Amino acid sequence: MPRFTRGFDVAEAHAWLSRRDRRLGTWMKRLGPIAAQPGWAKRFDPVDALARAILFQQLSGKAASTIVGRVEVAIGSQRLHADTLGRIDDAALRTCGVSGNKALALRDLARREADGQIPDLRRMSVMGHDAIIDALVPIRGIGRWTVEMMLMFRLGRPDILPIDDLGIRKGAQRVDKAETLPTPKELQARGEKWGPYRTYASLYLWRIADFSADAKETTNRSQD
Repeated sequence: MPRFTRGFDVAEAHAWLSRRDRRLGTWMKRLGPIAAQPGWAKRFDPVDALARAILFQQLSGKAASTIVGRVEVAIGSQRLHADTLGRIDDAALRTCGVSGNKALALRDLARREADGQIPDLRRMSVMGHDAIIDALVPIRGIGRWTVEMMLMFRLGRPDILPIDDLGIRKGAQRVDKAETLPTPKELQARGEKWGPYRTYASLYLWRIADFSADAKETTNRSQD
């Protein structure tokens, strides 16, 4: 059974994409190399990461961090899991600022963890990225984009292209000097040229989208 390492050779990815796509390569030269992502080297807990992703949805980073901090105090732990989340009821979660929908999502995550449905890092290391997506998107409040961010920034999978992401689509539009945003389906087809390093291409597309915007604004990594 193949085992997937966390991260990939960014110099190799840079060289490959520069040769493979001249339009993207021009932007890559302009922006300079992108280093390996720091999250690839850090151990993390998938359940805790998913719980935090749920709590951060549709909130500013500051507001979400405040709510997470309150939850951590309420459960007496910085580890969000079935056992620790079980220490707090829904009313206390609401007191922390957690919405009813997010509380339901956390309960669903905890239930699935207790039932052994959430793969840990060891299991993920022998799962293809599609299998990981299939395992996690049934969780209430967890969409494909959230799992793709985990695959890219935590697991370091080299060939992920979040086709629904607005920033990625804006970056691709800029690269191709197109009048309109590519649809997710069009971006999927366009991205075939970037394999097997679509993750690295995506990192550039976000930067290209930001570069083309007003200097005071950046494009959020969102599905909106």
